[in-house]
Amino acid sequence: MIISKNWLNEIIDLSNCSTEQICAKLNSIGLEVDSLTSIRIPNNIVVGYVKTCVKHENSDHLHVCEVDVGDRILQIVCGAKNATSDIYVAVAMVGAIMPNGLEIKEAKLRGVKSSGMLCSSTELGLPKINDGIMILDDSIGELRLGKALSEYEALNDDIIEIELTPNRGDCLSIYGVARDLSAAFDIIMRDGELNIDDDRQLGIGRLLSVHCEDKINGAFAYRAVGITQSFHQRLKLAIRIAMIGSNKNTNLERVLEYITHYTGVVFRAYDYNKLANNIDEKIAITIKKQSSGAYEISCGDKILSLAGINQSDEARVDENSKIVIIEASYIDPNLISQILGDNKSIKKDEFTHRTTRGSEPNLNYAMDILFSLLSKNSSVSPYSGTQQVQLDKEQSAISFSASEISSMIGMQISSSGIAKILKKLGFDINANVEQEQIYAKAPLYRHDILNSHDICEEIVRIIGIDNIPVKALEYSEKNRTNQAYERYKLSRDIRQKAANLGFFESVHYLFDNPLELKELGVACSSEVLLNPINSELSVLKPTLINHLLNAVSFNIKNSKKSIKLFEFGDVINKDGIQRAKFGFVFSGLLGEPTLLNGAKPATIDFIHFANLIQNILGKIELKKSIDIEFLSEFEQAKVYQNGDYIGYIGRVNAVIEQSRDLFKTYICEIDFDNLKPIKKLANPYSKFQSLSRDLSIIMPKDMPYLRIKEVIEGLDIKSLKEFLPTDIYSDESLGDNVSLSVKFTFQDDAKTLEDEEIVAIMDRILAALKDNLGVGLR
Repeated sequence: MIISKNWLNEIIDLSNCSTEQICAKLNSIGLEVDSLTSIRIPNNIVVGYVKTCVKHENSDHLHVCEVDVGDRILQIVCGAKNATSDIYVAVAMVGAIMPNGLEIKEAKLRGVKSSGMLCSSTELGLPKINDGIMILDDSIGELRLGKALSEYEALNDDIIEIELTPNRGDCLSIYGVARDLSAAFDIIMRDGELNIDDDRQLGIGRLLSVHCEDKINGAFAYRAVGITQSFHQRLKLAIRIAMIGSNKNTNLERVLEYITHYTGVVFRAYDYNKLANNIDEKIAITIKKQSSGAYEISCGDKILSLAGINQSDEARVDENSKIVIIEASYIDPNLISQILGDNKSIKKDEFTHRTTRGSEPNLNYAMDILFSLLSKNSSVSPYSGTQQVQLDKEQSAISFSASEISSMIGMQISSSGIAKILKKLGFDINANVEQEQIYAKAPLYRHDILNSHDICEEIVRIIGIDNIPVKALEYSEKNRTNQAYERYKLSRDIRQKAANLGFFESVHYLFDNPLELKELGVACSSEVLLNPINSELSVLKPTLINHLLNAVSFNIKNSKKSIKLFEFGDVINKDGIQRAKFGFVFSGLLGEPTLLNGAKPATIDFIHFANLIQNILGKIELKKSIDIEFLSEFEQAKVYQNGDYIGYIGRVNAVIEQSRDLFKTYICEIDFDNLKPIKKLANPYSKFQSLSRDLSIIMPKDMPYLRIKEVIEGLDIKSLKEFLPTDIYSDESLGDNVSLSVKFTFQDDAKTLEDEEIVAIMDRILAALKDNLGVGLR
């Protein structure tokens, strides 16, 4: 988007702002400055008046001109095609240095002395406006002979090109950029120069009528002008049209493009005489919706354009047009984008870039600017009146509070401050004082404002990101730990520990064989699957053990001597209750035969297997059990952790081992839903050495070790860190008794224990055992 300081200054007063300040402000409000070009007319270039212009005697293309520069008459030889008498021109005096570095000197051209140069616009560093010299007029200011062109503001300007994001179609015009700068600099916009209809003008109702569907998502305005002869562009207008790069074929179309760039409103022009059968006919323009959703503009059987998308060659104006119908339109940009997205073959023109991003909906304002400009040209006769189709649409109100906006921005902003900024940007503001709510209606040219976050962005733009206090970054991650995550983490840790200890994970179907379950003595649901995978998998499995034993049997048949498997999955008990469980199985030798173990590794036993399970689950406690049918009554126990029952462990009974061709096999099934994550607590450790003592106790064979343990724990000896059974001995001399050896470990947190203290503690333990259980030293 190309703008200039002088052009902006016609809408808002920027006389107290430097170009650097304007560029900085544009960047701060999100309108990024891409380039800045300063145009300054060099010294010694003045206003001149061509008194006479005659052909050069010795050249077909040169002219000899007498040029009045105020204090003298200069003779200048000029080769421009448009050189003629009675025109004001830009004269480079002898000694002037042009923008390209050329120095003007006295010269003779084909024998004729030349004292200066008549300049074209490009030779002065201005955009190209024609193929000859630049003819001056009073559109740039009062023309005084000899006055330096560097004193004319219209010719000395700063051209700024800005980059716009696709949502900022409202700034695809000088007026739109000025509107944003007005809010940013807190400067009131100037009142535009309005066109006032002259009652003596012919009315547009004589030329046309407009017919439209009841409801359309857009707006249209039609006016007309009569052209008596080809009108020329005044210099100031011609420079600006060249600056924006217009490539239209006719002067009228170039003027319309200029007004579009100025106001943001899309204009099109139609030749009345190409639509009417005779000069007095009143034509009818029809606006109707096509099946594609596009609005078709037609006159009779001629399609003139698709609003906001393209214009056909029907009734297009040319240099011979005498009566012109001028159309201004606004179509919802979302509608145009949808139409073009659905049908990529639709022809687009140069205005589509603007209409898909949002053109200016204030059609009357742009029409008044246009006709104020045209009315100054004696070749143009405007018709009075306007034919209009109004836009019947309101943007929904966005509700927010000052505290909400302040929280997003990170600084306190009052409700009045927010309202002031938004009003300057064209928002309609209402406030509910009691509820401290603000209701903002975004203007139609800001179709991208949809919620409070968009409102916040507008506030930040105008305040300026550099004016918001800097705060240290606070990274506060929400605690995402929940029960599901804790379960997942615990299951993952158990599986990893099992794998680290040499167990392989096994995965099986959720279905099981009812006959094999009956053999194990495990009850299953009486409901049979209506459409099972096969007859052997016809019930939901109530335990993981059956599939694990089948997997062990399969591995033994494949010559494996040591099988360690585990499985994690859901089971369904006979009452239809679903539980998650872990199953472990160890069968055969402690390891596969190798040279290192002499090809004769030991066989798995209960203590070794229980120790593996404890390494996986953490500290566990075993209590004797005899009620699990498929386990040996001599090697089975219930598993507890922190006082809670979590499962069972034991050896598969001999009958099942034999029926399934198993080695010596131990299994464990843990109810995962009863497990709890073990929190690791860091406790201070003693710096003093530990001491150990062994004690051999004579006790009845049928007395469980658990009773010994309960008595010792009941003494609550602080320095007793650990005690474990290490050996059991029996012979004929002991009769119905056994000798149990227990190792005690002592350590104090404050000192090194003396032998006397250890002896006293051991005597206390022996006394408690004798008093409570009637057992003593061997």
